[in-house]
Amino acid sequence: MEYNDQPNQPQPEPKPDKENKRKWLVPLLSGIIIGGILVLLINPDFLHRENAEQISPAAEDETNENTGDSGGLEDQPLQVDVSTQLTDIIEQVTPAVVGITNIQQNVSWGADADGIEAGTGSGVIYKVEDDETYIVTNHHVIEDADSVEVIMHDETHLEAELIGSDLFTDLAVLKMESRNEDKAIEIGTSESLKVGEPAIAIGNPLGAYLSSTVTQGVISGMERTIPMDFNFDGQPDWQAEVIQTDAAINPGNSGGALINLYGQLIGINSMKINEEAVEGIGFAIPIDSAIPVIQELEENGEVVRPYLGVEIYSIEELPQYEWRNTLQLPVEVEGGVYVWSVENLSPADKAGMEQYDVIVALDGVPVHNTIDLRKILYEDKEVGDSVTVDYYRDGELNQAEIELEVQ
Repeated sequence: MEYNDQPNQPQPEPKPDKENKRKWLVPLLSGIIIGGILVLLINPDFLHRENAEQISPAAEDETNENTGDSGGLEDQPLQVDVSTQLTDIIEQVTPAVVGITNIQQNVSWGADADGIEAGTGSGVIYKVEDDETYIVTNHHVIEDADSVEVIMHDETHLEAELIGSDLFTDLAVLKMESRNEDKAIEIGTSESLKVGEPAIAIGNPLGAYLSSTVTQGVISGMERTIPMDFNFDGQPDWQAEVIQTDAAINPGNSGGALINLYGQLIGINSMKINEEAVEGIGFAIPIDSAIPVIQELEENGEVVRPYLGVEIYSIEELPQYEWRNTLQLPVEVEGGVYVWSVENLSPADKAGMEQYDVIVALDGVPVHNTIDLRKILYEDKEVGDSVTVDYYRDGELNQAEIELEVQ
């Protein structure tokens, strides 16, 4: 038997440890936070209302007096200053960009019949001199035109004379009598352009319906090479070096101005990839390469280029068995152009070239196709120069020295 000599006393309760506190404190805080978030999601104006209720009537009256409103700002008109450097430049340049209408005569209608509008485009006044206004546009805009009409920025219609045009550069020059308000655009340079630099296209998409349309973008690429098929046979006849921009260039913009932020002409809008899957890709002829052509068209009415006097085609258009059987080319030949015909008394004829000769080099520079040959002749050579032609005939490599003449 055990004895306890101490009186009966209540035993102290065990103290709750920190671990148990955390177990109920964390869910409680989480619930409070989640509840607050739900309130804000359901009623996002809750905080605004709370703040508004704390504003004293005196402060509210003072706010209304400052705003000139008794209840809110929704009735106040928004005042924005839209007069910027860009708008000023566009206002200054736009009168130099005109519309161009290609008018063609139907022979069956007779000489006295009115012509029809065969196409529209744009043009740029680049010079006003001796009471004459000069306009540059695209060759394809005025191609086959019997007469050309110019629509000025003030909707005045004037007749212009076609001085000359060039297929390969897609440029043409027009001339008309000057008016007092005719002003030429300032000529810039395309050599110093950088990718990402802002660019502005001005033209007349859809003709007179959307005259003096302005689109803005950036320079997307320099020295782009675009194949051009002049005779629509599916084979490129030339490669144009152009400026690429994402400024919208639509049908009717051709021949219009591509300008920089100083209002200077840096390109002549020309081509656009017209595919549904492709957007934001437009092209312009660099002004630095356009100026010499424009000057030559002014002086001569055409661009004078040297020629060989041969009708040529790329051998890549032929099946491989024709390379070996008809042209008798060695297996190491990977490209070239074959002669289909030789013009009588032409430089090539005088040098003794014949049908089925295959030209593989000019002055030691390889020629893989017709574009390579034309590039060398048109860009590196002048009338009166001599060129060394390497060509195959009956499987044998030959060489001829040809003096280039004007066509």
